[in-house]
Amino acid sequence: MHIFGLTGGIGSGKSSIGRYFQSLGLPVVDADVLAREAVAKGSPALAELVEAFGADILDADGNLDRKALAAKVFGNESARQKLNGITHPRVRELSVQRFSELGQTGEPLACYEVPLLFESKMAEMMRPVVVVSVPEELQIERAMARDDATREEIAARIQHQLPLSEKVRQADFVIDNSGTPEQSQERAREVLRGVCERVGVDASRYGV
Repeated sequence: MHIFGLTGGIGSGKSSIGRYFQSLGLPVVDADVLAREAVAKGSPALAELVEAFGADILDADGNLDRKALAAKVFGNESARQKLNGITHPRVRELSVQRFSELGQTGEPLACYEVPLLFESKMAEMMRPVVVVSVPEELQIERAMARDDATREEIAARIQHQLPLSEKVRQADFVIDNSGTPEQSQERAREVLRGVCERVGVDASRYGV
């Protein structure tokens, strides 16, 4: 089974493209979903996070309060590294498990949706890489609406990621997601067809 990467920036809409790929029958593993699973209530990783950052990162039900944790980590490089050291190995284990399960079912192709694919130095293992791109102003507007956050908060988060323009430069395929959903989906179909051709998978399996 060949695994290719799907990434973008905050508010670029990579998740909507991932869901569209899934609707075509392509298996998509979402690193964000794995990250939530890794720190679920009762998990060893959540216990380590509480030990590292304090019990006030939990909500009233004992689940991780992501905003509370983000407030402790944002702008603090040593805290961010500590967080990554706890969560990343668990996410990697879960991803290996998911892809192994998919491989056993005979799937020839799968997509790994990872927000920080380039930042975590995983891109070369996930070629061809697909980047979902929008202009920065649209990126900010969409992220503000999605996360109920201020312009300043979103702009600060963008600053802590590799610029989307640089991700586009390093991509194998780019999906411009600034138009209508229909335009984005048509481009996604073209890209999936290109990925299939690149890795030798029959594109008709996904109707593209």
